[in-house]
Amino acid sequence: MSKGLTSREEDYSQWYNELVGKADMAEHSAVRGCMVIKPYGYAIWENMQAALDKMFKETGHSNAYFPLFIPKSFFSKEASHVEGFATECAVITHYRLKNDGHGQIIVDSEAKLEEELIVRPTSETIIWNTYKGWIQSYRDLPILVNQWANVVRWEMRTRLFLRTAEFLWQEGHTAHATSKEAVEETERMLDVYADFVENWMAVPVIKGKKTENERFAGAIDTYCIEALMQDGKALQAGTSHFLGQNFAKAFDVKFTTKEGKLNYVWATSWGVSTRLIGALIMAHSDDSGLILPPKLAPIQVVIVPIYRSDEELEKISELAKSISTELKLKGISVKFDDRDTLRPGFKFAEYEMKGVPVRLAIGSRDLEDGTIEIARRDNKEKQTISREGIADYVENLLKEIQVNIFSKALKFRDENTREANSYEEFKELLDTKAGFISAHWDGTAETEKRIKDETKATIRCIPLNNKPEFGNCILTGKPSSQRVLFARAY
Repeated sequence: MSKGLTSREEDYSQWYNELVGKADMAEHSAVRGCMVIKPYGYAIWENMQAALDKMFKETGHSNAYFPLFIPKSFFSKEASHVEGFATECAVITHYRLKNDGHGQIIVDSEAKLEEELIVRPTSETIIWNTYKGWIQSYRDLPILVNQWANVVRWEMRTRLFLRTAEFLWQEGHTAHATSKEAVEETERMLDVYADFVENWMAVPVIKGKKTENERFAGAIDTYCIEALMQDGKALQAGTSHFLGQNFAKAFDVKFTTKEGKLNYVWATSWGVSTRLIGALIMAHSDDSGLILPPKLAPIQVVIVPIYRSDEELEKISELAKSISTELKLKGISVKFDDRDTLRPGFKFAEYEMKGVPVRLAIGSRDLEDGTIEIARRDNKEKQTISREGIADYVENLLKEIQVNIFSKALKFRDENTREANSYEEFKELLDTKAGFISAHWDGTAETEKRIKDETKATIRCIPLNNKPEFGNCILTGKPSSQRVLFARAY
Protein backbone atom coordinates (compact mmCIF):
# COMPACT_ATOMS: atom_id res chain seq x y z
CA MET A 1 0.00 0.00 0.00
CA SER A 2 1.67 3.19 -1.17
CA LYS A 3 1.38 5.98 1.37
CA GLY A 4 0.07 9.47 1.08
CA LEU A 5 -2.68 11.21 -0.79
CA THR A 6 -2.72 14.72 -2.16
CA SER A 7 -4.60 16.67 0.52
CA ARG A 8 -8.19 17.76 -0.07
CA GLU A 9 -7.20 21.35 0.60
CA GLU A 10 -4.37 21.25 -1.92
CA ASP A 11 -6.33 19.68 -4.81
CA TYR A 12 -9.71 18.11 -4.07
CA SER A 13 -10.10 16.60 -7.54
CA GLN A 14 -6.65 15.02 -7.44
CA TRP A 15 -7.29 13.74 -3.90
CA TYR A 16 -10.47 12.04 -5.13
CA ASN A 17 -8.82 10.42 -8.14
CA GLU A 18 -5.89 9.13 -6.08
CA LEU A 19 -8.18 7.81 -3.36
CA VAL A 20 -10.32 5.79 -5.79
CA GLY A 21 -7.13 4.16 -7.07
CA LYS A 22 -5.28 3.64 -3.79
CA ALA A 23 -8.36 2.26 -2.03
CA ASP A 24 -8.55 -0.29 -4.86
CA MET A 25 -12.09 0.68 -5.88
CA ALA A 26 -11.93 1.31 -9.63
CA GLU A 27 -9.68 2.18 -12.55
CA HIS A 28 -9.97 3.55 -16.07
CA SER A 29 -10.50 0.89 -18.72
CA ALA A 30 -9.09 0.42 -22.21
CA VAL A 31 -12.41 1.79 -23.49
CA ARG A 32 -12.26 5.58 -23.27
CA GLY A 33 -14.79 6.98 -20.82
CA CYS A 34 -15.54 3.62 -19.19
CA MET A 35 -14.35 2.21 -15.87
CA VAL A 36 -13.44 -1.11 -14.34
CA ILE A 37 -15.08 -1.43 -10.93
CA LYS A 38 -12.65 -3.53 -8.88
CA PRO A 39 -13.82 -6.11 -6.31
CA TYR A 40 -13.62 -3.76 -3.30
CA GLY A 41 -15.56 -1.01 -5.07
CA TYR A 42 -18.07 -3.52 -6.39
CA ALA A 43 -18.56 -4.97 -2.91
CA ILE A 44 -19.73 -1.51 -1.77
CA TRP A 45 -22.13 -1.38 -4.73
CA GLU A 46 -23.42 -4.87 -3.85
CA ASN A 47 -24.17 -3.69 -0.30
CA MET A 48 -25.98 -0.66 -1.72
CA GLN A 49 -27.92 -2.89 -4.11
CA ALA A 50 -28.94 -5.30 -1.37
CA ALA A 51 -30.27 -2.54 0.90
CA LEU A 52 -32.11 -0.71 -1.89
CA ASP A 53 -33.50 -3.89 -3.41
CA LYS A 54 -35.01 -4.85 -0.06
CA MET A 55 -36.54 -1.38 0.29
CA PHE A 56 -38.02 -1.58 -3.22
CA LYS A 57 -39.59 -4.96 -2.54
CA GLU A 58 -40.95 -3.78 0.81
CA THR A 59 -42.77 -1.02 -1.09
CA GLY A 60 -44.35 -3.53 -3.48
CA HIS A 61 -41.94 -3.49 -6.43
CA SER A 62 -40.62 -6.45 -8.43
CA ASN A 63 -37.50 -6.74 -10.56
CA ALA A 64 -37.54 -7.38 -14.31
CA TYR A 65 -35.11 -6.95 -17.19
CA PHE A 66 -35.56 -5.16 -20.52
CA PRO A 67 -33.33 -5.03 -23.65
CA LEU A 68 -30.09 -3.10 -23.80
CA PHE A 69 -30.95 -1.97 -27.36
CA ILE A 70 -33.74 0.43 -28.25
CA PRO A 71 -34.97 1.04 -31.83
CA LYS A 72 -34.20 4.61 -32.88
CA SER A 73 -37.83 5.19 -33.87
CA PHE A 74 -38.92 4.72 -30.24
CA PHE A 75 -37.01 7.82 -29.23
CA SER A 76 -38.74 10.04 -31.78
CA LYS A 77 -42.14 9.26 -30.27
CA GLU A 78 -41.64 11.52 -27.23
CA ALA A 79 -40.18 14.80 -28.49
CA SER A 80 -38.73 16.27 -25.29
CA HIS A 81 -37.26 12.88 -24.32
CA VAL A 82 -35.31 12.47 -27.56
CA GLU A 83 -34.19 16.08 -27.41
CA GLY A 84 -32.88 15.57 -23.87
CA PHE A 85 -30.80 12.50 -24.75
CA ALA A 86 -29.92 12.98 -28.42
CA THR A 87 -26.38 14.23 -27.81
CA GLU A 88 -25.55 11.40 -25.38
CA CYS A 89 -26.65 8.37 -27.41
CA ALA A 90 -24.41 5.58 -28.65
CA VAL A 91 -25.83 4.32 -31.96
CA ILE A 92 -25.43 0.84 -33.50
CA THR A 93 -25.53 0.90 -37.29
CA HIS A 94 -24.05 -2.48 -38.36
CA TYR A 95 -24.29 -6.05 -37.12
CA ARG A 96 -21.21 -7.80 -38.57
CA LEU A 97 -17.44 -7.58 -38.97
CA LYS A 98 -15.31 -9.16 -41.69
CA ASN A 99 -11.69 -9.71 -42.64
CA ASP A 100 -10.57 -7.27 -45.33
CA GLY A 101 -8.17 -9.80 -46.86
CA HIS A 102 -5.11 -8.01 -45.45
CA GLY A 103 -5.39 -9.29 -41.91
CA GLN A 104 -7.53 -6.40 -40.69
CA ILE A 105 -10.98 -6.66 -39.15
CA ILE A 106 -13.40 -4.09 -40.57
CA VAL A 107 -17.11 -3.33 -40.41
CA ASP A 108 -19.00 -5.18 -43.12
CA SER A 109 -20.63 -2.35 -45.07
CA GLU A 110 -23.25 -4.78 -46.40
CA ALA A 111 -24.41 -5.61 -42.87
CA LYS A 112 -26.16 -2.31 -42.21
CA LEU A 113 -29.14 -2.46 -39.87
CA GLU A 114 -32.50 -1.55 -41.41
CA GLU A 115 -33.10 0.61 -38.32
CA GLU A 116 -30.34 1.87 -36.06
CA LEU A 117 -30.37 0.75 -32.44
CA ILE A 118 -29.63 3.00 -29.47
CA VAL A 119 -27.67 1.58 -26.53
CA ARG A 120 -30.02 2.49 -23.69
CA PRO A 121 -29.33 5.80 -21.95
CA THR A 122 -32.55 5.14 -19.98
CA SER A 123 -35.41 2.72 -20.64
CA GLU A 124 -38.69 4.67 -20.67
CA THR A 125 -39.27 4.12 -24.39
CA ILE A 126 -38.59 0.37 -24.59
CA ILE A 127 -40.51 -0.25 -21.37
CA TRP A 128 -43.58 1.75 -22.38
CA ASN A 129 -43.64 -0.02 -25.73
CA THR A 130 -43.67 -3.26 -23.71
CA TYR A 131 -46.33 -2.05 -21.26
CA LYS A 132 -48.72 -1.55 -24.19
CA GLY A 133 -49.01 -5.34 -24.35
CA TRP A 134 -49.35 -5.74 -20.58
CA ILE A 135 -52.11 -3.21 -19.90
CA GLN A 136 -55.71 -3.42 -21.07
CA SER A 137 -57.80 -2.85 -17.95
CA TYR A 138 -57.64 -1.14 -14.56
CA ARG A 139 -57.20 -4.69 -13.20
CA ASP A 140 -53.71 -4.72 -14.76
CA LEU A 141 -52.67 -1.66 -12.72
CA PRO A 142 -50.55 -0.64 -10.99
CA ILE A 143 -47.39 -2.07 -12.52
CA LEU A 144 -44.49 -1.59 -10.10
CA VAL A 145 -41.30 -2.73 -11.81
CA ASN A 146 -37.61 -2.05 -11.16
CA GLN A 147 -34.62 -2.96 -13.32
CA TRP A 148 -30.97 -3.32 -12.27
CA ALA A 149 -28.92 -2.58 -15.37
CA ASN A 150 -26.13 -0.70 -17.10
CA VAL A 151 -26.72 2.37 -19.26
CA VAL A 152 -24.63 4.38 -21.70
CA ARG A 153 -24.60 8.17 -21.87
CA TRP A 154 -21.71 9.27 -24.05
CA GLU A 155 -19.28 11.28 -21.93
CA MET A 156 -15.82 12.39 -22.99
CA ARG A 157 -14.84 14.24 -19.80
CA THR A 158 -15.08 11.51 -17.19
CA ARG A 159 -14.41 10.94 -13.51
CA LEU A 160 -14.59 7.48 -11.94
CA PHE A 161 -18.03 6.78 -10.40
CA LEU A 162 -19.22 10.37 -10.87
CA ARG A 163 -19.39 10.60 -14.65
CA THR A 164 -18.58 7.74 -17.03
CA ALA A 165 -19.91 6.76 -20.45
CA GLU A 166 -21.23 3.49 -19.03
CA PHE A 167 -22.47 3.14 -15.47
CA LEU A 168 -24.56 0.83 -13.32
CA TRP A 169 -27.90 1.82 -11.87
CA GLN A 170 -31.43 0.83 -11.08
CA GLU A 171 -34.42 2.34 -12.83
CA GLY A 172 -37.98 1.95 -11.60
CA HIS A 173 -40.83 2.27 -14.09
CA THR A 174 -44.39 2.23 -12.80
CA ALA A 175 -47.83 2.54 -14.38
CA HIS A 176 -50.96 3.79 -12.59
CA ALA A 177 -54.66 4.34 -13.11
CA THR A 178 -54.71 7.90 -11.73
CA SER A 179 -52.53 10.96 -11.55
CA LYS A 180 -52.85 10.93 -7.74
CA GLU A 181 -51.44 7.39 -7.49
CA ALA A 182 -48.52 8.25 -9.78
CA VAL A 183 -47.62 11.38 -7.82
CA GLU A 184 -47.81 9.39 -4.55
CA GLU A 185 -45.47 6.79 -6.06
CA THR A 186 -43.04 9.50 -7.18
CA GLU A 187 -42.94 10.96 -3.67
CA ARG A 188 -42.76 7.54 -2.00
CA MET A 189 -39.66 6.58 -3.97
CA LEU A 190 -38.03 9.91 -3.22
CA ASP A 191 -38.56 9.12 0.47
CA VAL A 192 -37.02 5.66 -0.05
CA TYR A 193 -33.94 7.24 -1.60
CA ALA A 194 -33.65 9.82 1.16
CA ASP A 195 -34.00 7.08 3.79
CA PHE A 196 -31.26 5.02 2.13
CA VAL A 197 -28.81 7.89 1.58
CA GLU A 198 -29.23 9.25 5.11
CA ASN A 199 -29.51 6.02 7.12
CA TRP A 200 -27.18 3.77 5.13
CA MET A 201 -24.75 6.15 3.43
CA ALA A 202 -24.84 8.59 6.39
CA VAL A 203 -25.17 11.51 3.97
CA PRO A 204 -27.78 14.19 4.80
CA VAL A 205 -29.94 15.24 1.85
CA ILE A 206 -32.40 17.95 0.93
CA LYS A 207 -35.56 16.78 -0.83
CA GLY A 208 -36.94 19.06 -3.50
CA LYS A 209 -38.32 19.61 -6.97
CA LYS A 210 -36.26 20.51 -10.01
CA THR A 211 -37.01 23.63 -12.01
CA GLU A 212 -38.40 23.25 -15.54
CA ASN A 213 -34.88 23.75 -16.98
CA GLU A 214 -33.46 20.94 -14.85
CA ARG A 215 -36.27 18.41 -15.19
CA PHE A 216 -35.78 14.94 -16.65
CA ALA A 217 -36.49 14.92 -20.38
CA GLY A 218 -40.14 13.95 -20.79
CA ALA A 219 -41.20 14.50 -17.16
CA ILE A 220 -43.97 16.71 -15.78
CA ASP A 221 -42.13 16.99 -12.45
CA THR A 222 -38.73 15.78 -11.27
CA TYR A 223 -38.15 15.30 -7.56
CA CYS A 224 -34.59 14.99 -6.28
CA ILE A 225 -32.35 14.59 -3.26
CA GLU A 226 -29.34 16.89 -3.13
CA ALA A 227 -26.24 16.32 -1.02
CA LEU A 228 -23.24 18.54 -0.25
CA MET A 229 -19.70 17.30 -0.75
CA GLN A 230 -16.70 18.42 1.33
CA ASP A 231 -15.46 20.79 -1.37
CA GLY A 232 -18.72 22.75 -1.17
CA LYS A 233 -20.16 21.37 -4.41
CA ALA A 234 -23.59 19.76 -4.60
CA LEU A 235 -24.26 16.27 -5.91
CA GLN A 236 -27.64 15.04 -7.13
CA ALA A 237 -27.95 11.74 -5.27
CA GLY A 238 -31.22 10.45 -6.73
CA THR A 239 -34.23 11.45 -8.82
CA SER A 240 -37.87 10.43 -9.03
CA HIS A 241 -39.98 11.58 -11.98
CA PHE A 242 -43.72 12.08 -12.42
CA LEU A 243 -44.11 11.47 -16.14
CA GLY A 244 -47.83 12.21 -16.38
CA GLN A 245 -49.35 10.55 -19.46
CA ASN A 246 -46.55 11.62 -21.83
CA PHE A 247 -45.13 8.15 -22.48
CA ALA A 248 -48.54 6.47 -22.43
CA LYS A 249 -49.66 8.85 -25.18
CA ALA A 250 -46.42 8.39 -27.13
CA PHE A 251 -46.84 4.60 -27.11
CA ASP A 252 -50.65 4.52 -27.06
CA VAL A 253 -50.93 2.75 -23.70
CA LYS A 254 -54.60 2.93 -22.70
CA PHE A 255 -56.70 1.06 -20.17
CA THR A 256 -60.41 0.54 -19.54
CA THR A 257 -61.45 2.21 -16.28
CA LYS A 258 -63.89 0.76 -13.74
CA GLU A 259 -66.53 2.95 -15.38
CA GLY A 260 -65.80 1.40 -18.77
CA LYS A 261 -64.06 4.47 -20.21
CA LEU A 262 -60.78 4.39 -22.11
CA ASN A 263 -57.96 6.43 -20.57
CA TYR A 264 -54.21 6.83 -20.87
CA VAL A 265 -52.04 5.36 -18.11
CA TRP A 266 -50.11 7.58 -15.66
CA ALA A 267 -46.38 6.94 -15.26
CA THR A 268 -43.34 7.39 -13.03
CA SER A 269 -39.67 6.54 -13.28
CA TRP A 270 -36.91 6.81 -10.67
CA GLY A 271 -33.25 5.89 -10.36
CA VAL A 272 -29.93 5.99 -8.55
CA SER A 273 -26.56 4.88 -9.86
CA THR A 274 -22.95 4.05 -9.02
CA ARG A 275 -22.58 7.85 -8.68
CA LEU A 276 -23.63 7.16 -5.07
CA ILE A 277 -20.22 5.58 -4.50
CA GLY A 278 -18.67 8.89 -5.54
CA ALA A 279 -20.95 10.66 -3.05
CA LEU A 280 -19.91 8.24 -0.32
CA ILE A 281 -16.24 8.98 -0.96
CA MET A 282 -16.56 12.76 -1.19
CA ALA A 283 -18.93 13.28 1.72
CA HIS A 284 -16.91 11.47 4.39
CA SER A 285 -13.34 10.57 3.49
CA ASP A 286 -10.18 12.33 4.72
CA ASP A 287 -6.54 12.76 3.68
CA SER A 288 -5.71 9.27 5.00
CA GLY A 289 -8.26 7.50 2.80
CA LEU A 290 -11.84 6.29 2.78
CA ILE A 291 -14.21 6.60 5.70
CA LEU A 292 -17.05 4.15 5.16
CA PRO A 293 -20.29 4.02 7.16
CA PRO A 294 -20.41 0.58 8.83
CA LYS A 295 -23.72 -0.36 7.19
CA LEU A 296 -22.08 -0.32 3.73
CA ALA A 297 -18.49 -1.31 4.53
CA PRO A 298 -17.49 -4.61 2.86
CA ILE A 299 -15.27 -5.28 5.90
CA GLN A 300 -16.67 -3.82 9.11
CA VAL A 301 -13.95 -5.12 11.43
CA VAL A 302 -10.37 -6.17 10.67
CA ILE A 303 -8.21 -8.06 13.18
CA VAL A 304 -4.45 -7.60 12.85
CA PRO A 305 -2.09 -9.86 14.83
CA ILE A 306 1.17 -8.44 16.19
CA TYR A 307 3.69 -11.21 16.86
CA ARG A 308 7.37 -12.15 16.86
CA SER A 309 7.18 -15.92 16.49
CA ASP A 310 5.00 -18.63 14.98
CA GLU A 311 4.05 -19.71 18.50
CA GLU A 312 2.74 -16.23 19.31
CA LEU A 313 0.83 -16.11 16.02
CA GLU A 314 -0.76 -19.47 16.77
CA LYS A 315 -2.05 -18.27 20.16
CA ILE A 316 -3.23 -14.93 18.76
CA SER A 317 -4.95 -16.70 15.84
CA GLU A 318 -6.90 -18.88 18.24
CA LEU A 319 -8.26 -15.80 20.03
CA ALA A 320 -8.84 -13.89 16.77
CA LYS A 321 -10.85 -16.74 15.29
CA SER A 322 -12.95 -16.98 18.43
CA ILE A 323 -13.69 -13.23 18.29
CA SER A 324 -14.42 -13.50 14.56
CA THR A 325 -17.00 -16.18 15.23
CA GLU A 326 -18.71 -14.06 17.90
CA LEU A 327 -18.83 -11.06 15.57
CA LYS A 328 -20.14 -13.07 12.62
CA LEU A 329 -22.94 -14.43 14.78
CA LYS A 330 -24.04 -10.81 15.18
CA GLY A 331 -24.03 -10.32 11.41
CA ILE A 332 -20.80 -8.30 11.46
CA SER A 333 -18.39 -8.80 8.55
CA VAL A 334 -14.88 -9.42 9.87
CA LYS A 335 -11.48 -10.19 8.37
CA PHE A 336 -8.53 -11.71 10.21
CA ASP A 337 -5.41 -10.61 8.34
CA ASP A 338 -2.67 -13.09 9.20
CA ARG A 339 -0.58 -12.49 6.06
CA ASP A 340 3.01 -13.10 7.15
CA THR A 341 4.55 -11.15 4.27
CA LEU A 342 3.43 -7.71 5.53
CA ARG A 343 4.21 -5.80 8.69
CA PRO A 344 1.38 -4.66 11.00
CA GLY A 345 2.07 -0.99 10.20
CA PHE A 346 1.53 -1.62 6.49
CA LYS A 347 -1.73 -3.41 7.23
CA PHE A 348 -2.90 -0.54 9.47
CA ALA A 349 -2.29 1.93 6.63
CA GLU A 350 -4.00 -0.34 4.09
CA TYR A 351 -7.20 -0.71 6.10
CA GLU A 352 -7.17 2.98 6.97
CA MET A 353 -7.01 3.76 3.24
CA LYS A 354 -9.88 1.32 2.59
CA GLY A 355 -12.03 2.89 5.30
CA VAL A 356 -12.60 -0.20 7.45
CA PRO A 357 -14.64 1.19 10.39
CA VAL A 358 -13.03 -0.79 13.24
CA ARG A 359 -9.56 -2.28 13.64
CA LEU A 360 -8.62 -4.72 16.41
CA ALA A 361 -4.92 -5.30 17.13
CA ILE A 362 -3.87 -8.28 19.26
CA GLY A 363 -0.32 -8.80 20.50
CA SER A 364 1.32 -11.15 23.01
CA ARG A 365 0.88 -8.60 25.85
CA ASP A 366 -2.85 -8.44 25.05
CA LEU A 367 -3.03 -12.22 25.45
CA GLU A 368 -1.42 -11.96 28.91
CA ASP A 369 -3.56 -9.01 30.02
CA GLY A 370 -6.86 -10.17 28.49
CA THR A 371 -7.09 -6.93 26.48
CA ILE A 372 -7.41 -5.80 22.88
CA GLU A 373 -6.49 -2.52 21.19
CA ILE A 374 -9.42 -1.10 19.25
CA ALA A 375 -9.17 1.76 16.74
CA ARG A 376 -11.99 3.67 15.04
CA ARG A 377 -11.55 4.85 11.47
CA ASP A 378 -14.00 7.77 11.68
CA ASN A 379 -12.10 9.80 14.30
CA LYS A 380 -8.89 7.71 14.64
CA GLU A 381 -9.41 7.23 18.38
CA LYS A 382 -7.70 4.22 19.97
CA GLN A 383 -8.29 2.52 23.27
CA THR A 384 -7.44 -0.71 25.02
CA ILE A 385 -10.43 -2.68 26.27
CA SER A 386 -11.12 -5.99 27.98
CA ARG A 387 -11.44 -9.12 25.91
CA GLU A 388 -14.66 -9.94 27.77
CA GLY A 389 -17.75 -8.69 26.01
CA ILE A 390 -15.80 -7.58 22.94
CA ALA A 391 -18.54 -8.59 20.48
CA ASP A 392 -21.19 -6.51 22.24
CA TYR A 393 -18.78 -3.60 22.48
CA VAL A 394 -17.95 -3.71 18.76
CA GLU A 395 -21.62 -4.05 17.79
CA ASN A 396 -22.47 -0.88 19.75
CA LEU A 397 -19.37 0.90 18.48
CA LEU A 398 -20.36 0.29 14.84
CA LYS A 399 -23.75 1.87 15.54
CA GLU A 400 -22.04 4.82 17.20
CA ILE A 401 -19.70 5.28 14.23
CA GLN A 402 -22.63 5.23 11.79
CA VAL A 403 -24.36 7.99 13.76
CA ASN A 404 -21.16 10.00 14.18
CA ILE A 405 -20.38 9.96 10.47
CA PHE A 406 -23.86 11.26 9.67
CA SER A 407 -23.70 13.91 12.41
CA LYS A 408 -20.38 15.20 11.11
CA ALA A 409 -21.71 15.44 7.54
CA LEU A 410 -24.90 17.15 8.74
CA LYS A 411 -22.91 19.70 10.74
CA PHE A 412 -20.77 20.42 7.68
CA ARG A 413 -23.84 20.91 5.48
CA ASP A 414 -25.59 23.16 7.98
CA GLU A 415 -22.46 25.29 8.41
CA ASN A 416 -22.17 25.59 4.64
CA THR A 417 -25.77 26.53 3.85
CA ARG A 418 -26.17 30.29 3.68
CA GLU A 419 -28.64 32.92 2.53
CA ALA A 420 -27.89 35.54 -0.11
CA ASN A 421 -30.04 38.62 -0.54
CA SER A 422 -28.26 40.31 -3.44
CA TYR A 423 -26.46 39.17 -6.56
CA GLU A 424 -23.15 40.55 -5.31
CA GLU A 425 -23.49 38.70 -2.03
CA PHE A 426 -24.47 35.56 -3.97
CA LYS A 427 -21.36 35.68 -6.17
CA GLU A 428 -19.09 36.43 -3.22
CA LEU A 429 -20.45 33.43 -1.28
CA LEU A 430 -19.96 31.17 -4.29
CA ASP A 431 -16.35 32.23 -4.72
CA THR A 432 -15.30 32.39 -1.07
CA LYS A 433 -17.49 29.92 0.82
CA ALA A 434 -19.17 27.59 -1.75
CA GLY A 435 -21.85 25.29 -0.30
CA PHE A 436 -25.62 25.68 -0.65
CA ILE A 437 -26.96 29.18 -1.11
CA SER A 438 -30.62 29.90 -0.38
CA ALA A 439 -31.82 32.83 -2.45
CA HIS A 440 -34.86 34.36 -4.15
CA TRP A 441 -35.46 33.73 -7.87
CA ASP A 442 -38.13 35.23 -10.07
CA GLY A 443 -39.23 31.85 -11.46
CA THR A 444 -38.16 32.44 -15.07
CA ALA A 445 -35.98 30.16 -17.17
CA GLU A 446 -34.16 33.20 -18.56
CA THR A 447 -32.98 34.35 -15.12
CA GLU A 448 -32.00 30.81 -14.16
CA LYS A 449 -29.94 30.44 -17.34
CA ARG A 450 -28.23 33.80 -16.93
CA ILE A 451 -27.20 32.99 -13.34
CA LYS A 452 -25.85 29.63 -14.51
CA ASP A 453 -23.94 31.15 -17.43
CA GLU A 454 -22.41 33.91 -15.29
CA THR A 455 -21.60 31.94 -12.13
CA LYS A 456 -21.71 28.19 -13.05
CA ALA A 457 -24.22 27.80 -10.19
CA THR A 458 -27.51 26.01 -10.81
CA ILE A 459 -30.76 25.79 -8.94
CA ARG A 460 -30.33 22.42 -7.27
CA CYS A 461 -33.93 22.25 -6.15
CA ILE A 462 -36.96 24.00 -4.76
CA PRO A 463 -36.98 22.39 -1.29
CA LEU A 464 -40.16 20.48 -0.44
CA ASN A 465 -40.15 21.87 3.10
CA ASN A 466 -39.91 25.48 1.88
CA LYS A 467 -41.75 28.09 3.86
CA PRO A 468 -43.45 30.91 1.93
CA GLU A 469 -41.27 34.01 2.08
CA PHE A 470 -41.85 37.05 -0.05
CA GLY A 471 -38.74 38.73 -1.38
CA ASN A 472 -37.01 39.90 -4.54
CA CYS A 473 -35.02 37.92 -7.09
CA ILE A 474 -31.29 38.37 -6.50
CA LEU A 475 -30.69 39.10 -10.20
CA THR A 476 -33.75 40.92 -11.55
CA GLY A 477 -35.32 42.28 -8.36
CA LYS A 478 -38.70 40.92 -9.44
CA PRO A 479 -41.07 39.54 -6.75
CA SER A 480 -40.46 36.03 -5.43
CA SER A 481 -42.62 33.94 -3.09
CA GLN A 482 -39.92 31.56 -1.82
CA ARG A 483 -36.19 30.87 -1.73
CA VAL A 484 -34.59 28.16 -3.85
CA LEU A 485 -31.32 26.29 -3.33
CA PHE A 486 -28.34 27.18 -5.53
CA ALA A 487 -24.89 25.57 -5.72
CA ARG A 488 -22.13 24.69 -8.09
CA ALA A 489 -22.42 20.99 -8.68
CA TYR A 490 -20.96 17.79 -10.07
